[in-house]
Amino acid sequence: MYEAMDFFYDHMAKVEEQIFFEVADLLNLEVDLIFYDTTTASFCIDYEDSYRAFGHSKEGTWSPQVVVALAVTREGYPVRSWVFPGNTADVATVQKIRDDLRGWKLGRALFVTDSGMNSRENRRELSRACGTYLLASRMASVSEIREAVLSKRGPYTVIRDNLHAKEVILGTGERRKRYILCYNPSEAKRQKQHRTEILAFLEQELDRHHSRKATAGWAIDLLASKRYKRYLTITKSGTVRIDRHKVKESEKYDGKWVIETNDDTLTLADAACGYKSLMVIERCFRSMKRTQIKMCPIYHWVPRRIEAHIKLCVLALLIERVAEVACGDTWHRIQHTLESLQVTEFRTNSHKLFRRNEIVPNVRNILNKLEIQVPKPVIKLEIS
Repeated sequence: MYEAMDFFYDHMAKVEEQIFFEVADLLNLEVDLIFYDTTTASFCIDYEDSYRAFGHSKEGTWSPQVVVALAVTREGYPVRSWVFPGNTADVATVQKIRDDLRGWKLGRALFVTDSGMNSRENRRELSRACGTYLLASRMASVSEIREAVLSKRGPYTVIRDNLHAKEVILGTGERRKRYILCYNPSEAKRQKQHRTEILAFLEQELDRHHSRKATAGWAIDLLASKRYKRYLTITKSGTVRIDRHKVKESEKYDGKWVIETNDDTLTLADAACGYKSLMVIERCFRSMKRTQIKMCPIYHWVPRRIEAHIKLCVLALLIERVAEVACGDTWHRIQHTLESLQVTEFRTNSHKLFRRNEIVPNVRNILNKLEIQVPKPVIKLEIS
């Protein structure tokens, strides 16, 4: 198995390219929209080396890990994957992605990713790589978004019940930026209710204590909590109180997100729906890491085998997605249905026989959709 992994590693780039274009041709795969994100793969070890480096994992732990980057299509088919040392920042992966995608000479590609990739340098790199991009933007930390985009007057265009959007253009010429302000009324209502519950708890907690010194144990716990500290402040006298200004500021972001694109041919609806479809890559990561393929934890330690292991998991993800799309069902249900297809071994004094059971209609239907030939009644006959 190790020799096979090493052989695969030596020819990995060519295999990935060949498989992708074979699948693209077979399925008439559209590659005009590429979703990109990163995750982490951890190791059960107590030390790090040049490849497995300590870092903050996506699960919130601090452990030796590698960074796994994945580019998928609109349908969830993996286009390509990359493996980086565990202390690699997301923003540092874009140049490598750019060079590799340019090498494949894909057609017009719109690069879609979250706010972790949105920086001036990355936007420049993405423009060189794919030409066009669709990036989430940090609303609270970017002044022009906070002051100009969120305060833009005018009605939203209703795309769907839970998706409203409007376009905001800032600057001219080379400084021109196209923003799409999106709004989800249902999410806004949920966030408002969630904030109301938090504020009610904080008011109750503050009323419980006669002394509201910030040095008290209960106050330290609240100020250290990601959930509560955003609504609290410490006064000049060293006491804790609810910051009503912060509460009012947070209301501006309820149900909203901002995306930035350099593609003027992209309609308002396509831009808003395109980014909302980014959740497809989250499903891919969840399937690959936890629910189906279970890529982690990784027990290899040689870098080439770590990378080969991850690449094989990505190929397994590709097979899974092809099956799901062809059958119009989840891999879990497909797998459960196919478990009824079994082979039994029979023995006599002179022969050994392998015979399959009767195929139920659901299994036959899946095999037909996947264009897999139904196994013969007698799989194998051997003379003892």
